Amino acid sequence: MKKQYRLTKQGIDELKTELDQLTAQRSVIAERLKTAREYGDLNENAEYAAARQEQERNEQRISEIEYILRNVELIKTPRTDGKIRLGSLVNLKGNRGNTQIFQVVGTVEADPLNGKISDESPIGKALLGKTEGDKVEIITPSDTATYTIISIK
Repeated sequence: MKKQYRLTKQGIDELKTELDQLTAQRSVIAERLKTAREYGDLNENAEYAAARQEQERNEQRISEIEYILRNVELIKTPRTDGKIRLGSLVNLKGNRGNTQIFQVVGTVEADPLNGKISDESPIGKALLGKTEGDKVEIITPSDTATYTIISIK
């Protein structure tokens, strides 16, 4: 059974851009391989080994992205029923008055440092299905915090 990857339009566009860059990189790596082959014995040729490793990583990532894009499910703009769903942008206020904004996305697109949290993460699981004004207790490995949901977009 194929796995479905849930991504926003922005996430799909980012993967397509990365795929284009990696595909363009193929010719650069091929040129490095050609140059390294000219140095002689391939068994003891560090430049050749490094170029082959780079080529393998590049091809592996290309295959991974192509697979994801073949099995992607677009996260549409969430319904406006007031509940947090995949794709929702959520504004939270902590007990100490600190605010945080998160977008709930699929695992492939998750980037916590940039406010994109996975629906499968502790924060994402705690938020899904909640509405404005709800208090949410978020339990992470390092801390437990209570937030109030200020707004949902």
